[in-house]
Amino acid sequence: MMENISSSNLNIPLLSAINSPEDLRRLSKEQLPQVCAEIRSMLISELSRNPGHFASSMGAVELTVALHYVFNTPYDRIVWDVGHQAYGHKLLTGRRDSFKNNRKLGGISGFPNPAESEYDTFAAGHASNSISAALGMAVASQLQKDRPRRNVVAVIGDASISGGLAFEGINNAANTPNNLLIVLNDNDMSIDSNVGALNSYMAHLTASKGYNDMRYKLYRGLRKMGMVTDRQKGSIMRFNNSLKSLLARQQNIFEGLNIRYFGPFDGHDIDSIVKVLNDIRDMDGPRILHLRTVKGKGYKPAEEDPAHWHAPGRFNPATGERTETKGSAGAAPQKYQDVVGQALTALAKDDPAIVGITAAMLSGTSMSVMQAAMPGRVFDVGISEGHAVTFAGGLAKDGMKPFVAIYSSFLQRAYDHIIHDVALQNLPVTFCIDRAGLVGEDGPTHHGSFDLSYLRSIPNMTVGAPSDEQTLRDMLYTAATAPHGPMSIRYPRGAGRTVPPYAPMQIMTPGKGRMITQGEADVAVLSLGVTEAAEGIRLAAEQNGVKAALYDMLWLKPLDHEMLREVAGRYRRIITVEDGCRQGGFGSAVLEWLADSGISNIEVTRLALPDKFISQGTPAQLRQICGIDAEAVRRAIVKESGI
Repeated sequence: MMENISSSNLNIPLLSAINSPEDLRRLSKEQLPQVCAEIRSMLISELSRNPGHFASSMGAVELTVALHYVFNTPYDRIVWDVGHQAYGHKLLTGRRDSFKNNRKLGGISGFPNPAESEYDTFAAGHASNSISAALGMAVASQLQKDRPRRNVVAVIGDASISGGLAFEGINNAANTPNNLLIVLNDNDMSIDSNVGALNSYMAHLTASKGYNDMRYKLYRGLRKMGMVTDRQKGSIMRFNNSLKSLLARQQNIFEGLNIRYFGPFDGHDIDSIVKVLNDIRDMDGPRILHLRTVKGKGYKPAEEDPAHWHAPGRFNPATGERTETKGSAGAAPQKYQDVVGQALTALAKDDPAIVGITAAMLSGTSMSVMQAAMPGRVFDVGISEGHAVTFAGGLAKDGMKPFVAIYSSFLQRAYDHIIHDVALQNLPVTFCIDRAGLVGEDGPTHHGSFDLSYLRSIPNMTVGAPSDEQTLRDMLYTAATAPHGPMSIRYPRGAGRTVPPYAPMQIMTPGKGRMITQGEADVAVLSLGVTEAAEGIRLAAEQNGVKAALYDMLWLKPLDHEMLREVAGRYRRIITVEDGCRQGGFGSAVLEWLADSGISNIEVTRLALPDKFISQGTPAQLRQICGIDAEAVRRAIVKESGI
């Protein structure tokens, strides 16, 4: 049984008096370790009952406190990357008492949100954007001649810095006049273990504390005596970097770009972090501060298993035992992602051409199942969705069958790659689009709202949306065995509806839907993907005596024109249901087909996500708000039937 712990009975005297960073800055430096301890106590207490991103925020506590202590926020800007590490930031910036409603409907966002607080300087739900955004702010401040000087800090993790956008930002920062400070929060982890050469490089990058102390003390002394000017600094830096590389027999990638590098430092030594931040705060030019941290710091279970404690769900704070209810093996429906992982593994065992690709989401997409069985044929490319898609295109061009598993909202980052590097050449790449539709508490940065719209417009692309686990397996089998160009298969977050075992997989015909029930009323419901359409039809029949037809379309592209002609010939009212945005989605495709076919006597009601960004909440709450749940389907049926 979980302990009954709440923030109201926590012993957090210092944190309870901090309503803004200004209050924090009134404390002595000697009090900061206690502030850090109190933040961790509150995070453990609150997140044990109201789940969220745990380990990342626990590991960034000292960093967070030091930044707000040294910099004059919100005038000085802190730009967080991703936002998984920003819970401590929220506690210090006026949201301590509302943190109990973190990620809940009507509560605060689980990610930095500028609409929520002036301290949240930029939206942060997808990785690697902090450096580019912060550089824009730093340059804007210079162009506007802000006085006093406005400092801008980008906080980025060691996994996020491997993303292509981060490199583009670093390259631009090295060649644009600015005073940007980049803080690298290096914990050797993303969600799963980090991968790639850059991670290995960061893990071995060293620079002595004594060397850095001597270096920036000497610089400050020479600057005060007028012996070093900004014009001379560049030449001195290049000479210094060359000499350092020669002596250390190691080239520092950042200093090679003429970006001052400081570190690595212990990211949990609050005194040292405050000291170094004070020393480098007013330096001119771009700098990077490298801090080594431990993901899950301060909570032993999370420190020992940071991957599983990234977002652990509810847990007992005293024992670390997770208390989420889980069905016994084989007795409950599987998660859709697990259906994909297991089916793909089975297919790959019989077909050596099948390979799996994911972007830092091995466990999140269950591509880890295939990796465990055949590690040489699964590629985790890190937080690099664009590369993942183009890499898949290269594999497909030379005879392989790549299956790319990426969350819907993250696949948006690779849109040009899908068009230019896969679809244009009609390459057989299969996109397993996880977390399609409303995902719940992660909110607008993570909802898979747009994939139906952004994929159906691409030539050569086939778009499938299975309504159950067996159909999902059949679509994967079809992609693996039938000749095709690019194919997308979307499925939602969470558990399915069918208890295994499943039937043997069969080849499907893209563009061929199925009639589930033939209605007696003059209303047909056309459903795409996993929806509550069937339940809505059942409610309409039981509560209102209206029996509507149900057609499971299965494919957005190609549409089943034969089935649409059948529906148009039999019914005068059509309701489309989809878990995707209304503009350009499935309902729009049906309207376009009716218009192109010259059919104008059909009334169409489209149930889909509205034209706005949907906030956080449980999936059930959000489906109800967006009007795509079973009750919304029932109401639409009753309205269209004229009752």
